[in-house]
Amino acid sequence: MNMQTHLIRRELDAVYEVGRTLATSLDIDKTFREALNYLLHAFDWRRAFVVMANAEGRLQGLCSVGLTQAEQQRLHFESGEGIVGRVFANGIPVSVPDVRNEPLFLNRTGGADQSPDTPVAMLATPIRGDHRTLGVLVIDCLNPEQRRVFAEDLRLLRMVATLMGQALLLHRSVTAAHESIQDEARRMHKALKPGRRLDQVVGVSAPMLKVFDQIHQVAPSRTTVLLRGESGTGKEVMARAIHSLSPRAQEPFVGVNCAALSESLLESELFGHEKGAFTGAQGTRKGRFEMAHGGTLFLDEIGDISAAFQAKLLRVLQERSFERVGGGTAVKVDVRLILATNRNLERMVQAGEFRADLYYRINVVSIQLPPLRERREDIPAMAQHFLDRFNRENGRSTKFSTEAMRVLTSCYWPGNVRELENCVERTATMASNDVISDLAFPCRDNRCLTQVLHHIDREDAVRPSRLAEIPITEVPMAPPPRQPALAGDGGGLGAGGADSRPADLGHDALGAAFPATAVAAPSRADDKPDGERDRLIWAMERCGWVQAKAARLLKITPRQMGYALQKHGIEVRKF
Repeated sequence: MNMQTHLIRRELDAVYEVGRTLATSLDIDKTFREALNYLLHAFDWRRAFVVMANAEGRLQGLCSVGLTQAEQQRLHFESGEGIVGRVFANGIPVSVPDVRNEPLFLNRTGGADQSPDTPVAMLATPIRGDHRTLGVLVIDCLNPEQRRVFAEDLRLLRMVATLMGQALLLHRSVTAAHESIQDEARRMHKALKPGRRLDQVVGVSAPMLKVFDQIHQVAPSRTTVLLRGESGTGKEVMARAIHSLSPRAQEPFVGVNCAALSESLLESELFGHEKGAFTGAQGTRKGRFEMAHGGTLFLDEIGDISAAFQAKLLRVLQERSFERVGGGTAVKVDVRLILATNRNLERMVQAGEFRADLYYRINVVSIQLPPLRERREDIPAMAQHFLDRFNRENGRSTKFSTEAMRVLTSCYWPGNVRELENCVERTATMASNDVISDLAFPCRDNRCLTQVLHHIDREDAVRPSRLAEIPITEVPMAPPPRQPALAGDGGGLGAGGADSRPADLGHDALGAAFPATAVAAPSRADDKPDGERDRLIWAMERCGWVQAKAARLLKITPRQMGYALQKHGIEVRKF
């Protein structure tokens, strides 16, 4: 192999290695430095650097090999300044056999001073892309006796600079696209945030986003809002969110739990009292209505107030004025009311336990808060939120394992957000190390208090007579047309009739168990819901999610119970 072939082979190898290096990453600082490092070792060059033009057209150092950090910081040139500036301005490669004899050489990095007895050559070529000069690639090497010819080296540098220019264009294109996507994401997030997010409320599921939309829509007005949902779903948090988004945000937010006070105390607490109105009333005291003047009054558990107090509250809501206990002067207030309950007010109105006129007065805008089991997508974020707060308050760095988060997500959470918060705090407190595993939860070894609260006593298995204590009566209905019974399917829909469920699984298997005109007569107003799905959940919760017990409670067969659970998509909770 002759010398010419050897040089060509070496140049091809160099171009291949540089191209492969530049294609490994979009981090041009890293790839350019690796390419320069390879070239210096392969061709016995001494130092190399790349300068790029900024937005103002000035050249600044991008990367270097063989230069100290202080020397690289001095790599800045104006367009047309020195050899590097001339190459950038003219776009023409330059080779200088001895920089000591070149008037344009600025010696910014002290390259000529490092070898005072040996001439130093300098090669510079423009880095071009998209028909314009983007920067300059510069190398220097020793040139003893000035005998070396740099035509081949300059040709190789031009090929390397071309590859660098393409890499720069690709990098800028990807960066611009990434920034465009980020800007669009920020714009969409900013556009969605006012209508789909609430401070201090964690929720990304569809039911919660719907609630957020309703809250943002109702917050600017002074309309009375009724928050409904199971205990622990965050009704007070939502009430505060409505207040903070309303024009009354700077005014007081006053909350009262109506179930925690007797009728007389509740009247004094809400309306205030005059001096001497009753024993111990040693002075005039403002009530919560007056304290909330100009702001918002939150009445929690509104379904638990007595019938007598319902009449007094109705008058206040209608006239927006009241009299203190023991007083005779009317006090006018400007208060926005937000009420909350976990009771079925419609059934209470039917049973005569809640005034219909008060119901229509408070049920202006009703917002239903979904239970936690219907928005399981929010459980991981909520659990992490509670754990982060626990860590801040206790100086800990606890975190969940993947298995632990799976346990939290699969739980039924009858106590909703309140129960989840307590579970996270209890488990984090008792955790023996900073990683909470699935075995750390009490439910893994049958110590979960929820199982105690939501399970029928095990003695029920030997004392079935306790079920008879729950009165369930139905209004008689005309029997449905008989259908061919399923082969081998015994039992019946009533207290012992034949199972008339047809072979088609789409038939309503609970038609007789839950008739449309059925009227329940429970011992308490909230014992037995109206709808089929609600009755199924009620029966399953009463019986500890044991299908056989729930079927006996509803007077249907276990087979029909299974059909009904499947029909309504009810997830059977397992402990």
